[in-house]
Amino acid sequence: MQSFRTELENPVVEQDIIDLEKKIRAFREGKIHDEKFRSLRLARGVYGQRQPGVQMVRIKLPFGKVTFKQLLRIADVSDEYASRNLHLTTRQDIQIHYVSLDRTPQLWAELERDDITLREACGNTVRNVTASPTAGIDPLEPFDVSPYAYATFEYFLRNPICQDMGRKFKISFSSSDADTAFSYIHDIGAIPKVNEKGERGFKILLGGGLGAQPLLASLVEEFLPEDQLIPYIESIIRVFDRYGERNNRNKARLKYLIQKLGLDEVIRLAKEERTANKVKSYTVNRNTVEAPVLPQTTTYPEVTIINPLRYEQWLATNVFEQKQKGFYGVYVKVPVGDIASDTARKLVAVLTPLVADEIRITQNQGLLLKYVRKEALPALYNGLTELDLSAPGFDSLADVTTCPGTDTCNLGISNSMTLSKVLEDVIYNEYEDFIYNREIKIKISGCMNSCGQHGLAHIGFHGSSLKAGTRVLPSVQVLLGGGTVGDGVGRAAEKVIKVPAKRATHVLRAVLNDYKANSIEDETFHNYYDRQGKDYFYQLLKPLANLETLTEDEFVDWGHQETFATAIGVGECASVIIDLVATLLYESEEKMGWANGAYEKGAWADAIYHSYNVLISSAKALLLDKGVSSSTQTGIIKEYDAHYVSTGEMPLDGTFSDLILQINKNEPSHEFATKYKAAAEEFLTASKVKRENLA
Repeated sequence: MQSFRTELENPVVEQDIIDLEKKIRAFREGKIHDEKFRSLRLARGVYGQRQPGVQMVRIKLPFGKVTFKQLLRIADVSDEYASRNLHLTTRQDIQIHYVSLDRTPQLWAELERDDITLREACGNTVRNVTASPTAGIDPLEPFDVSPYAYATFEYFLRNPICQDMGRKFKISFSSSDADTAFSYIHDIGAIPKVNEKGERGFKILLGGGLGAQPLLASLVEEFLPEDQLIPYIESIIRVFDRYGERNNRNKARLKYLIQKLGLDEVIRLAKEERTANKVKSYTVNRNTVEAPVLPQTTTYPEVTIINPLRYEQWLATNVFEQKQKGFYGVYVKVPVGDIASDTARKLVAVLTPLVADEIRITQNQGLLLKYVRKEALPALYNGLTELDLSAPGFDSLADVTTCPGTDTCNLGISNSMTLSKVLEDVIYNEYEDFIYNREIKIKISGCMNSCGQHGLAHIGFHGSSLKAGTRVLPSVQVLLGGGTVGDGVGRAAEKVIKVPAKRATHVLRAVLNDYKANSIEDETFHNYYDRQGKDYFYQLLKPLANLETLTEDEFVDWGHQETFATAIGVGECASVIIDLVATLLYESEEKMGWANGAYEKGAWADAIYHSYNVLISSAKALLLDKGVSSSTQTGIIKEYDAHYVSTGEMPLDGTFSDLILQINKNEPSHEFATKYKAAAEEFLTASKVKRENLA
């Protein structure tokens, strides 16, 4: 690899990219342990994929906002560095695939020319902050949550408190009580409220998550004043970082910490952390997300609609009037979330004279266009039709959400992408009236981890396998009854039965036929499911689970020709565990450098937290020399006192706990930062000397 310098104006971003290039070079030269390097690249949006030797790059787009210029830049980057395809995700990101690791720094530099980042798109960080795509134009919203979502993204990006947590942390902002950003499945979910005095605030949900074991979030604040939003999130993250599990990734999310300590205790600990917070009040600039530039064209030529019936369906299902009178929002249904880069360019050409210069990526892998005049709708429909992007039924039963599955993911068991297309075909061809049904959702994941959000589907599927004698065949776990209720209330889908994957279409037909035949007039799917009960659906679908009637075709997964075989890799969302003493001390030195850098800039809170991490990493290193491992930072503090301080082996003026936990008992002042950083430097030096003596 050749070292390079970027031409970016932002020195912080430039240093990020140069650091990535240096880390890749050090990894190639064998100077960085592969597990440590994995955590480094994940925090920079570089994610291993199923195919060896290439990477998936996740592009972080706060609340899914992307301009025409940015979309064109991403398309160009995909052409140059990836597979000429853009994949829209359920977290409102864009992913590109088949990228060479050595080219990722230059790729990142190209994206940053248009203010697009990869930083903390993956790894054990605060992931992309999501929001209802309709935020800002939603007729039901009390106020636009976009500035608050952006402020949250900006505040926690590169923030020392969340650079190396035990697991990822997800935050969402819904635009209204309809809760279209799914607050109930997030670590922190926020729903906008206005109190009787006309003041803005948020209803806060805490500790939700999907994955293999879905848990719904708990209501913790009915009305959190808007200036307390950022401090509240910071306090919770500080608790999660210190007390959260770090060894067992399956128990490392915030929801498990709440299970372990109890909700009241987590909230109590968060209140203790407020003293150390960087800010006690944070006023969000409501104008930070500017209104998009509207198209200059106000007169439009008459066009001929080729298929008037389809156009009327599209108007009914994909178009709505904004809160700004005279303008319409238009949804674009994107099959399996994939847009070829060339199609993206053509799309921008179609949109430029007709639509405001802002697109929002939606949680069901589509697009939302804004500020469309009624007179522009026919021309927009025709333009989208030419690109095969005018299918009606957005966010309906016919709009299936899916993850990439075995196409590119290490954890994928089955081909969720092809199954999604097959199920959509069933709806369009056999149940066309359901394209108007926006209550029932179908969601598919290639494995149990719910990246396709099957855990909150009314009808969900996740990839699995079954044994038939000595052979293995692809299967799907069927889940029913999940979904959004509203205002922070949601339902986790229940596992009902497992069937061969090729019978998923029959499952869908059986459920829909029964719903049409046996639901009461105007009965919601949730009420229908509850009235019938889980066992009713098990008995309904049980014949489809009969393996005595298997055909040879059922040993081949959707979209494949070869016989099915499970080939599951290691998931890369996991917390990386490194028990290498030298590596930990190297990390401590690096973090000490960050502490000094923050101190020189007058960023006292950042300098203090970097110093805290120096103390933790150094203590962990010496504990590992004694074969002592702890899965939490609080455990490290306790074990260090037991094995080094109380024995007199590493004497301190008091306990290690007293020393390190000064962090949440002092304001982040210049005086305390000076004292605490000096203590960390002294502790690191002593730890290195001790290590050398032990060696």
